[in-house]
Amino acid sequence: MCTPPPPQYSKKHPAVTLRYEVLQQAWPVLNMYKYLASFVALLSPQTRGPTMDSDDLLTSTSDLSTTTSNAEGVGLSNPSLSQSSRQMLDLTNRLHSTGVQVDIDLPQIAVIGSQSAGKSSLIESISGITLPRAAGTCTRCPTECRLSRSTEPWKCIVSLRLFDNGKVRTERFGDVITNKADVEERIKRAQWAILNPTLRTAHGARHFLTGDDHGAALELSFSSCFVSLQISGPEVADLSFCDLPGLIAGVGMTGNTGDIDLVKNLVASYIKLPSCIILLTVACETDFQNQGAQEMAKLYDPEGKRTVGVLTKPDRIPTGEEPNWVSIIRNEKEPLENGWYCVKQPSSSQISSGMTWAQARKSEDEFFLSTAAWSGLDTIYQKYLRTGNLVERLSSILSDLISKRLPEIQDEIEKSIVATREALQNLPKAPSTDPRNEIASLLHGFVCDLARHVEGVPEDGLMQAIRPVQEYFRRAIRVTAPDFQPFERRHAKKKTIDRPQFLINEEGHEDYSTLDDLVDIDSDDDQSSASVSGGSPVNQEPIYIDEVLQRANDARTRELPGNYPFVVQETYVRAIIAKWKHPAHLLCRAVYLTIGGHIRKLINDHFGAFGQGQLAQRIKVLLQDHLNKCMERAQEQVDWLLKLEHRPFSLNTHYLADYRDKFLAHYRSAREKDRNPKLMEAIKDYAPTPSSSVFYARGASPPAPTGIAKVLASLVEMGIVGVKPEDIAKLIEPDGMEPALVIMADVRAYFQVAYKRIADNIPLAIDYELIFGVERDVLAALNTGLGINSENGDRICRELAQENATIAGRREELSKKLERMHAAGQQLLQIGF
Repeated sequence: MCTPPPPQYSKKHPAVTLRYEVLQQAWPVLNMYKYLASFVALLSPQTRGPTMDSDDLLTSTSDLSTTTSNAEGVGLSNPSLSQSSRQMLDLTNRLHSTGVQVDIDLPQIAVIGSQSAGKSSLIESISGITLPRAAGTCTRCPTECRLSRSTEPWKCIVSLRLFDNGKVRTERFGDVITNKADVEERIKRAQWAILNPTLRTAHGARHFLTGDDHGAALELSFSSCFVSLQISGPEVADLSFCDLPGLIAGVGMTGNTGDIDLVKNLVASYIKLPSCIILLTVACETDFQNQGAQEMAKLYDPEGKRTVGVLTKPDRIPTGEEPNWVSIIRNEKEPLENGWYCVKQPSSSQISSGMTWAQARKSEDEFFLSTAAWSGLDTIYQKYLRTGNLVERLSSILSDLISKRLPEIQDEIEKSIVATREALQNLPKAPSTDPRNEIASLLHGFVCDLARHVEGVPEDGLMQAIRPVQEYFRRAIRVTAPDFQPFERRHAKKKTIDRPQFLINEEGHEDYSTLDDLVDIDSDDDQSSASVSGGSPVNQEPIYIDEVLQRANDARTRELPGNYPFVVQETYVRAIIAKWKHPAHLLCRAVYLTIGGHIRKLINDHFGAFGQGQLAQRIKVLLQDHLNKCMERAQEQVDWLLKLEHRPFSLNTHYLADYRDKFLAHYRSAREKDRNPKLMEAIKDYAPTPSSSVFYARGASPPAPTGIAKVLASLVEMGIVGVKPEDIAKLIEPDGMEPALVIMADVRAYFQVAYKRIADNIPLAIDYELIFGVERDVLAALNTGLGINSENGDRICRELAQENATIAGRREELSKKLERMHAAGQQLLQIGF
């Protein structure tokens, strides 16, 4: 470790002063002189942009190559480099280990390039492992490499990051690897597991560790699931990156044309993120413009601020084309803010022959020193050559990005924790460890709520829904009143009788000529209910007086002349009562449907979120059976009440006689008005003037009475006093229809008494047997039907308490997300943020 340079050193080198001020807080305090050489190397233009040209700080090409090749480790594995930078990179690894990158945008490096652009070789050189190259599987799914320097022996942990049904899970793939030679085979098998999801689901991932058919046909050409490599050791660079499948231009005769877009979308899902550093690999053996990776990099990073370019295979540049590639290194063509680098990796045959990575780095160094196009570069551009310089620069960029993003990451984590907790709280209550008591508590709450609705709640309750159909029933009974007309049928449609004034005073001006429609919905519908809508005319056939008299005469048997049997009135009454059955049954069914709809709503409110819905479904079945029994009892009571009305009966003689007299006077008045219109008009217009209000001259006599007044005066002279003007019509000889008028008055008066009685009794019976009946003994019925108090009660309750699969999955997803957020938060705390 080392300290920042002393002030006098900074003053001697003004170009370093600003860099010194930035680094002063990040570098731990150590012996300056011991690591002075390393410090100067760090502050050299290697860490600056391509436009910096402080010649006094540059070393020779030979010195630079020697420093790079002789380092014990690669990049930040060198202990002379910044401890704070190493902490940032180590923090990135730990954050990625929590899986929080699924939820927030973590800084990372994505390696992209066209197929055969040398990505795999570059990654092998950085990581120090060999990737599988057979059958092209190395580029068919992303490979995440998390490298970290450690004092412990080298090791590699392979995991699978799988996306199943929208969920993300990490599965360890095999034991820890301690021999680098075993990594290639393990990665090959991991990729085989990812590209065969059906086989993996059927046999598990461990099947691919021992199976011998990993060369068989693959189910998928490419996959977004990826292989994760966690590599640590004393000579490992502190760096994390993800190798993405190479972009393809064609699929050949046997390929899938959809693979082209699939790979593009997969690459885009990484590089579109603002915190993703794009490591763009371009092979020098192919024309620059023909490599599609650079077009994608430009699309998502048009200003080139987060792209680092890498030229590979410089030994394959066609003769004479070297200047084109050298101009890119100088950042003159296709400029990038972080510049372009050039590396040379060993060929497959060299690796197969046993070349070590140290030998490969030496060979790379010799190539750039001996090749004119590269050895002739100005000293300032030499830092853009060799793998070691690239890794060091990548580590620096990634470390700086992490430092910049830390406050934002912390804020995002905190906000995500709050949102995730709220989402968990909004989910239904988690399954209880004591389902038997929980179900008992739910049942008790449901029964109490049901009783409350049966008794009546202030707004939008059961009684509010039933009241319209009860009113419909009352009107349906009222419109069955017989329409007696005190006129002969020959006067049909010519003469009609007005509604009695005493009924208007009693019932108001309500129109009984129409009846609203009762909408009856099939009870099998979960939303079944009954409602009132529209309005239809009532086709009540008029009954004329001559028809009434004819029926009375036809009914006579042994009666004396002028007498008629009561069976005439009874026949009319029974005909009316017969019309009440249908409205009564409609009311019963409407209440049944309305209660059923409210019960189902209450069941969903109380039990809908419990388990997988089995408890709610079973309660619906049990309560439907309970409701059906209540309906049967209610219908029996309704039919019984209707049977009671078959014989006319009433002890309410006062109201019956009063109604009889009023209807008889009403019918007689209408009849006489038709027979003697002049007399009835005179009676109607008669308005006597009190004698005390009239004054005459002395000796003068009052004028002789005329008209109705004269008749009344004559009756007084005869000794008949107390006669009212309307009584004069009674003195006229009857027209022979008086018996019919009496029958009409009897029937109409009895209807008023019976109608009011049945309009109360039918709803009362339904209320008792159906509405209150559904709440009676319901708890006992549910306990018995569910069997929760039986010997198998515990088992039944456990089965009923099993959580809904969708909710359980959502709860698990949110819980894991919360765990990832908490784990990431703990990692931030460890570094002091």
